[in-house]
Parts: sequence; structure tokens; C-alpha cells
Amino acid sequence: MKAVSVVLRAAVALWFGLGPGSVGALGAEPLTALARPDLAASSLDDLKGGGVALSLGLSQPVPYRVFTLNAPPRLVVDFREVDWRGSDPAALTGSARVHTALAGAIRPGWSRLVLELSAPMALVSAEMPRDPATGRARLALQLFPAGTEGTERPPAQTALWGLPEPEKLAPPPRRHDGSRALRVVIDPGHGGIDPGAESAGIREADLMLTFARELAEALARAGIEPILTRDADVFVPLETRIDIARAARADVFLSLHADALADGYASGATVYTLSETASDSASARLAERHDRDALLAGVDLSDQDDVIAGVLMDLARTDTQPRSERLAEAIVAGLRGHVGHLYKTPHMSAAFSVLKSPDIPSVLIETGFLSSADDRERLISPEWRARAAAGIVEALRGWAEADAAAAALLRR
Repeated sequence: MKAVSVVLRAAVALWFGLGPGSVGALGAEPLTALARPDLAASSLDDLKGGGVALSLGLSQPVPYRVFTLNAPPRLVVDFREVDWRGSDPAALTGSARVHTALAGAIRPGWSRLVLELSAPMALVSAEMPRDPATGRARLALQLFPAGTEGTERPPAQTALWGLPEPEKLAPPPRRHDGSRALRVVIDPGHGGIDPGAESAGIREADLMLTFARELAEALARAGIEPILTRDADVFVPLETRIDIARAARADVFLSLHADALADGYASGATVYTLSETASDSASARLAERHDRDALLAGVDLSDQDDVIAGVLMDLARTDTQPRSERLAEAIVAGLRGHVGHLYKTPHMSAAFSVLKSPDIPSVLIETGFLSSADDRERLISPEWRARAAAGIVEALRGWAEADAAAAALLRR
């Protein structure tokens, strides 16, 4: 590498946008010094065929980008949080095809390394491997004269590093179109340390697990694939119930409950869909009681969504929520046709946490009130539960057929 005078290097620094007074490695803007160059472990060498190889040692990997410029030909490498103060890139020797090497801060948090090249070159490769034993990194670049073999279609001349390898994700689930079995996640409410409502020696968690198993058998006989969020008297946090449904790539989420009133009287089944504004004050209190297992798990689910995530989920719900509403109406009709007795307002809404999945149609079925002697008698009856399961199965089959037909219209 040719030696240059201090005056010339200062002029070149201005030309490269490194700031007035930049000589060698200068810090015009403060950096937090997350990484420092290790010039003793670095090199700049000529390659056969007119190319140049840069190997730059760093104390740790950082995000970076690489690009080339013309008039004069230059290689530019921008780093996130590399502090060049006290390091002179002129120490990178060994290449007759690089006239000048300068480095310094260009804006808060970013620094730049500029190599003035003897001729226009194209970037052929760029990588920043990390040594797992030491945590140190090495930026490795190779350039060859533009137009030579292998540079006609060079790779993208911008590279960023600093994030873990992207996780391999399954393709997003397709809306059910009738070409496969409907997949329904059944969520028996409460369980384990949270028994739910209790009355006359009957626990909501136990009764709903029994009904969930029976419903799963009825669904399987009808050619519908059932998945239970729990199949034992165990505690499953609210957010985990939704995670189970998403991991199963569910088409529908059904949460099963049986309420009990401390005061007053109510009877009959109710189907709930999600709404931040409850249908009435009783529905709001019910949602709070059902969400108590979040507190038992030490988790408060309120105000957990950031603004962007909340907006994206609201957008997803513009498609999912109407489907949930239609599902609820279908289940109301199915239960009315098979068990007859429903609550005076059979379709209601409240902010149940288990209904907040933005991409899975979800409903919560209050099968009855344990505080009602008549409802208790019905709920503990295998015959009544079988009729209720038949009503839900019928509703799901009819809803799935109509939903698949609606999906086909959307695709057109």
C-alpha cells in the first residue's frame, strides 16, 4: 500500500465523507465501542486475477453493510458500533491495488472503512464468521475487477450481520377449504391449582374435562380431528392454551366452561365471542373470573401487546372475528336443536383471554350454571352431554362447509 502524506489523507477523508480532520482512524462522532478492530489479526492482500482480499479482525461481530463506488473506485464498509479511535487502517498492508485506507465515524453509532482502489472492482463475497470459542469475529471480503469471470452477476453488494440465523418456519396455515379434516382444539377450562367454579361437590375443571373427552370422541366419529389443551387435572396457563392451538394449526378453538353465580339465578348454555366491551356487567365479571388462572401463573395478560403487534392482530381479526361470530351462532342453533334449554341471551361477548387468538376462530361455551340445581342435573347427565356434543358437532360441520365456500369465493 502506498504511503500518503497527512495532508493528502485529510483531503481524501473529506472526499470520502469521513468528516473534517479525519486522518487514519478518527472519531468525529462518539461510539459506544461495542467492538474494536484488531489490526494485528487483519490483512489486505492481492489475489490472482487482479483481485483483493480483506480480512479484518474484530473484537465481536457487528451489523455491517458493504458497497462500492466509482470516480474514484472505492470499497466502502459501514459498521454498527465499531470504534476505530487509536487504530490506523494504514497498517493494513500487502495490496498494491489499494491506494488508501481510511476509517472513522460517519454518524452516531456508525463508522466507515474506505479503501481507494486502483481500478473498479466488484464484490464477490462477504461474510463475518464468529469464533465460538472466543466470541471474536472476522470480516472477510473478496473483490475482483468488474467484468471478469464470476463478477458478471455479483451477489448483492449490501450485507447485514448481527442477528441469529432465521428460524425455519412452517408456511402459514391455510384457511380450511374442505379438502382435509377440520382440526378443532377443545379447551377444558381451568384445571390443577385452579378448579374453577364449585357447587354441590362438583368442580368445573373436572366436569369440563369429562365433557371435553366426550366431545372429542364425537368429533372423531364425525371425521373431525380433535386436540385437547389438557387431558388431565393439570394447570395450563391461558397463553399456553392459545399456543397449543397455534402449534396444532387449528381451524377452530372451543373453550368449555360451566359458571356459578354467588348471587341471583341464571340457567342455560351461553356461547361467547371476543369483545373488549362485554355484553353486560355480568359477562365482564365472568371474564375476570375465568382469567384468574393467569394470576395463579404469576402472569398478567393485560397490556402485553405493543402498539405494532396490536395493530397487526386487529387487522387479522377483521377476517377472523366475523367467522367466530358465525361459528357462535351455529353452535347456538346446534345446542338449541339438541338440548333445547339455553340462557335467555345465548350469544354474548366479553374479553376472555383464551379468545384472543387473532387468526383462529374461537368461541367459549358456558355449558350451564353449576349454581343452578337444574343445570347441575343436566351437566352431570351423560345423556344430556351426548346431546350437547351432537349439537356442537352438527354446528361445526355446517359452519365448516359454509366457511370453506366463503373462502373459495375470496380466493377467486
